[in-house]
Amino acid sequence: MSEPPRILVLGAHPDDAEYHAGGLLTCYRKELDATVKLISLTDGAAGHHKRSSEELKALRQKESADAGAVIGAEYLNWDLPDAHLEPTIKNRDRVIREIRSFRPDVVLTHRTCDYHPDHRAVGQLTQDASYLVTVPKVVPDVPPLFKNPVILYMTDLFTRPAPLRPDLVLDVEPQLDSVIDMLACHRTQVFEWLAYEQGILDQVPQKPEQRLAWLRTWFQNEIAERANRFREALIATYGEEKGRAITCCEAFEVSEYAAQLDDDIRTKLWPF
Repeated sequence: MSEPPRILVLGAHPDDAEYHAGGLLTCYRKELDATVKLISLTDGAAGHHKRSSEELKALRQKESADAGAVIGAEYLNWDLPDAHLEPTIKNRDRVIREIRSFRPDVVLTHRTCDYHPDHRAVGQLTQDASYLVTVPKVVPDVPPLFKNPVILYMTDLFTRPAPLRPDLVLDVEPQLDSVIDMLACHRTQVFEWLAYEQGILDQVPQKPEQRLAWLRTWFQNEIAERANRFREALIATYGEEKGRAITCCEAFEVSEYAAQLDDDIRTKLWPF
């Protein structure tokens, strides 16, 4: 029997992983007993309209740790400054060290076409590291990998210069409670900053027991277009009847710069 897979998420901000791939991460933990590690490359200290950056930095690390605990995963925020992430050689070397040290079977990250410069930077860093993790003379203080992991670009709806290709799609309705529980840990974001940004701060319930229901409705509205965008792939994966009925999904593109999903690898890493 093969060992459970190892899954590494390289996101730009605390809460990116849950928003874009929380259903898949829940599946990996609950169904495959995978070792999952989530990393936000930035400290998240820019994401608020009132709280100080120092306060927010500390709060968001605690929120991330709490979110990881929902599925039994390690969740770390690096110390790189929020909204100032760049695809530098120094940052690339750090990403290479992390991939080599953790030795993942799958790396999840952002695409390089995205509205947020931090998201684009993480995607570029991961893409640029994907071959170099196998080169011994690059970052020689950490032993190289002999093969690349599979890199999956997380769900997004952007279309320029190219839309996400849904190589893999997942119905996440069964995991929705877990996703909401993870997102709810990011209190400074979903109940404060994002609500403020969208002009709906006055709609957030004050009573904690009402907030989960509110968050579930908000999130389902946020991701509703995914199922419409990736409907053909959902039908091809789940069949006509179920594929047309799915309302909550995640979609992933396999990076052409890293390992590919042949039949054996797919059986191990994508049995869903």
